Amino acid sequence: MVREDSVSSFFKSQAVLANTPIHIAEGLKIDLWASDILAPDPIAMSIDDLGNIYLTRTNRQKNSEFDIRGHEDWMTRSIALQTVEERRSLLKDIFATEKSEQNSWLKDLNSDGMHDWRDLAVERDEVWKLQDLDGDGMAEISTRVLNDFHNEITDVAGALLVRKEDMFVGIGPDMWRLKDIDQDGYYESKESINTGYAIHIGFSGHGMSGAIEGPDGKIYWGIGDIGANITDKAGKNHFYPNQGVLVRSNPDGSDFEVFAVGLRNTHEFAFDEYGNIIGQDNDGDHKGESERLVHIVEGSDTGWRSNWQYGKYTDSKNNGYNVWMDEFMFKPRWEGQAAYMLPPIMNYHNGPTGFTYNPGTGLGKKWENHFFVSEFRGYPSKSHIWGFTLKRRGFSFELESETDVMGGLLPTGIRFGPDGALYFADWINGWDTKNLGRVWRLDVSEEQNDLELVRRETQNLMKKNYNEEGEINLFELLKYPDMRIRQKAQFELVNRSKSKLLINAIAQQEHRLMRIHGIWGLGQLIAKGEDLASDLIPYLTDEDAEIIAQTAKVLGDVKFIAAGSHLIPLLFHQNPRVKFYAAQALGRIQDENGVNGLIQLLAENNDEDVYLRHAAVLALSRIGLQSPVLDLRNSQDRSLRIAAVLVLRRWSHPDLRYFLTDEDEFIVLEAARAINDDWSVLEALPDLASLLNNTQLKSEALGRRAINAASRLGTPETLAWLIKFAQSDDISLALKVEAIDALSHWAEPSLLDRVDGRYRGPQKRDLELLKDHLKPMMARMDIENEIKVKVALICMFAEVGEDSASQKILELLHNNKDAQVRATALLALGQLNYKQLDQVVIRGMTDKSSIVRTEAIGLLAQVTLDKERFDGTMKSVLEEGSISEQQKLLKVLGQLDTLVTQGLIEKLILNMHNNNLDPSLHLELTEAVAQTHSAYLRAQLAALVTDKSSDFDEIMYGGSIENGRNYFYEGSAGQCVRCHGVEKGSVGVGPNLGEIGSLLTRKQLLEALVEPSKRLAPGYGVVNLTLIGGQVVAGILMEENEEELILKTSKAEPMEIPLERIETRTNTPSSMPPMGEILTKRELRDVIAFLASLKED
Repeated sequence: MVREDSVSSFFKSQAVLANTPIHIAEGLKIDLWASDILAPDPIAMSIDDLGNIYLTRTNRQKNSEFDIRGHEDWMTRSIALQTVEERRSLLKDIFATEKSEQNSWLKDLNSDGMHDWRDLAVERDEVWKLQDLDGDGMAEISTRVLNDFHNEITDVAGALLVRKEDMFVGIGPDMWRLKDIDQDGYYESKESINTGYAIHIGFSGHGMSGAIEGPDGKIYWGIGDIGANITDKAGKNHFYPNQGVLVRSNPDGSDFEVFAVGLRNTHEFAFDEYGNIIGQDNDGDHKGESERLVHIVEGSDTGWRSNWQYGKYTDSKNNGYNVWMDEFMFKPRWEGQAAYMLPPIMNYHNGPTGFTYNPGTGLGKKWENHFFVSEFRGYPSKSHIWGFTLKRRGFSFELESETDVMGGLLPTGIRFGPDGALYFADWINGWDTKNLGRVWRLDVSEEQNDLELVRRETQNLMKKNYNEEGEINLFELLKYPDMRIRQKAQFELVNRSKSKLLINAIAQQEHRLMRIHGIWGLGQLIAKGEDLASDLIPYLTDEDAEIIAQTAKVLGDVKFIAAGSHLIPLLFHQNPRVKFYAAQALGRIQDENGVNGLIQLLAENNDEDVYLRHAAVLALSRIGLQSPVLDLRNSQDRSLRIAAVLVLRRWSHPDLRYFLTDEDEFIVLEAARAINDDWSVLEALPDLASLLNNTQLKSEALGRRAINAASRLGTPETLAWLIKFAQSDDISLALKVEAIDALSHWAEPSLLDRVDGRYRGPQKRDLELLKDHLKPMMARMDIENEIKVKVALICMFAEVGEDSASQKILELLHNNKDAQVRATALLALGQLNYKQLDQVVIRGMTDKSSIVRTEAIGLLAQVTLDKERFDGTMKSVLEEGSISEQQKLLKVLGQLDTLVTQGLIEKLILNMHNNNLDPSLHLELTEAVAQTHSAYLRAQLAALVTDKSSDFDEIMYGGSIENGRNYFYEGSAGQCVRCHGVEKGSVGVGPNLGEIGSLLTRKQLLEALVEPSKRLAPGYGVVNLTLIGGQVVAGILMEENEEELILKTSKAEPMEIPLERIETRTNTPSSMPPMGEILTKRELRDVIAFLASLKED
């Protein structure tokens, strides 16, 4: 228990408000509700009916939960995982006791002297209860009500729901239901109502989240893309190991359903008053995309897979094709988009965490019908809370309005309190835990409080014990303006089985929301076994389309089979919500009589409203009647053929093969996606591979899947198809290069799918057979004119070890005009162990291109030169060679016999000491010394490195701009592009770096990477100053020069502070982690080279 007296809290709140540059929307006010010591490291938030705030606190994030970006060598093994137990086995293998020394970076948390998996079972996550006991508007006490969850596979507590009778905590691999049996404020009883979450080691913070109670009385929650493999209480398996899912069940775990799939990391989501679920999903951290505002409906697939994030992209046997980005799946709907997924409403703000909806009496009238989302960007100065409204567009929505509600703090969880104010947790700064946090209260000002009376009434109603309320009062509360009160009344009437009152609520015509709660309540009673479903049938012909839609939805949810004949006519109703829920209900009751109507709905929709297409497709797949669906392959209606493919995909049906010959290439591609991607339809893979016989393919996405199918099958027939395809003059450059690269690795392919990156497992094939088939392709090295194709062919013959290709490759080295071709030829001859390699190397070292000479130098370790030629070569390169040649030479020196190279290396160390060695060579020299294993040379070099700063000086020069650019955009460990943009106008979590090379020296760039808090980027960091005379000032650094600082504070105007007035200065730690702990020195040097090249036009 932690306490803070009111006086201390008050002065602390005044100091925070005075020194924190917060902006809020007009008509709002903000107050500190809980100070930093009461709310440490808050993630999920839940508020009980009395206004007590519950927060989950993570202790496991730093040491016991891992981020795959920091462990590239785990990626393939992690992607291969399919169960929680496999993850446990992987962790026990990685952190085996006998590997303790190599895992010394892992803290010895159990103090047994070993760094092993047992240290993962020490830290516990917590739930804290914060209370304002005296009603002064600030919490005085924080009580740890739960301290648990601590085995080697436990994730982070990200889901929290507190009800009067119980509490739900989601922390992979379980959703826990806890009860305070003796009502002492602590939770003694713990039961896992559902398990199987957190399959992969993926991105940190992608675990369980978003526990809320739905209007159907079920608990809804989610898991990010670390995935789930769940067997529910009924014994049914739900297998989604590589994607985020949203699920629901009764509070005891029964009637479990996977509600929606294909999410990446929807931290929280919310119901509106009509039961629609809206959330915001995180993006994939790729260049050019952004987060997505999503309307989540039952059975939907939003499209994301974790294997589109990492894995294949760092595998030398694979490629960089990214389905998510290259096929524009992250965008709102566009012509040509994959049809099996539901696209987002729109791309929206960065870093969504908390998400909630105004229950009806929150804030003021201006804020009715608003959703609120926390934008968590690591920097308080760039983080916000946004309020927005939606308007109807077809079945779904589009953005109507938005307001920047708050900025300047770092919000996580967000909820409305019983008092109608909006509360949010504050992480304060950065991403890491820091044992601090806050809770803030946002409310309307006194002048804007136009809901004061109803808010006060709502607060009192929230506190009531509804078990003691009279039935008439409960009935009247079904039309109350706050959805929380309506739901409480509904649930209590359900608990009492008061079906007549619920039916009366539906029957009255004056209050639509009262009718809807009556429908929902009756649905709950039907689900409990009461025979009331027929009482809902009359409302399928109601004058209010929303009442019809809600009735159809509930009848489908409870699977009332007799409703079928009444639902079928609704498929042709003019209202899209009625159509959607009628289709959904027909699917849930599996009414075969509805098949023709569903097909007609698809035809009338003409592929326009993707939600209606989804509802009809899902219904047909659930009904399971195959003949009508298979017959659609001959339909003249394009929309029906698309729908047929989508239904067959859900069935994993081999007859998808018939759509590979469709005249519409979009439909062919959709069938190819269904056959190849995810778990694939293995029976149809040969048909997909046979598309290689059609060299008129225009779609790269389709061609790649055909190539991949051939590669996966690995038969002589598919090999022949692929070889023929690779030699076609009609296909695109991208497909030709991909086909050749697939042939390169045919004998032992990548473990990961060449298109979607899913783990496919090891395969080994007859290498000699492959060589025999490839020999006729040698002539293509002369025929092909495209440089990329020539390079791919050379690499292919080198990779398969085809010695007979050496002569042709040698000719290219001697005669080809392109330096890249010659350099590749040189490396290929080295890879083939060409018998006259020494002569080839000498020839290469005299090439007119530095690129070729550099690669030749890299082969010196494979040849033997006499001493005279060796000494001459060293002298020539070091005195006359380009920087890249000298770097390559130093890299080779470390691999050669120290007896031969020691004198030269010692001389280079001396030159470095005397500042006579180009700084671009310093890193190569230190690496060469390390490779020699010579204690003498290491001692000579160590004398030059005396502190941390000089340890990194060697990387300021000599990096590769191209490699740095590639790492910036694609590197999995640093994830630079996740936070920073370089294109004009691009907005990210961190500052735009488009002109950073003009603003900072290389030394400053190095400091910014290695010690990110040492210097703040204008607009992103908070500075705390003590001025001469004792005045304390804090604000966002907007500008800094040799004379003054300009700070944005809580005051209206920026403050200009002369440097001479500053006595002490402290920069708030940057949210960016020190890159020296994440990247290798070589990677850092390349990133510096790239950043230094970004200069003002």
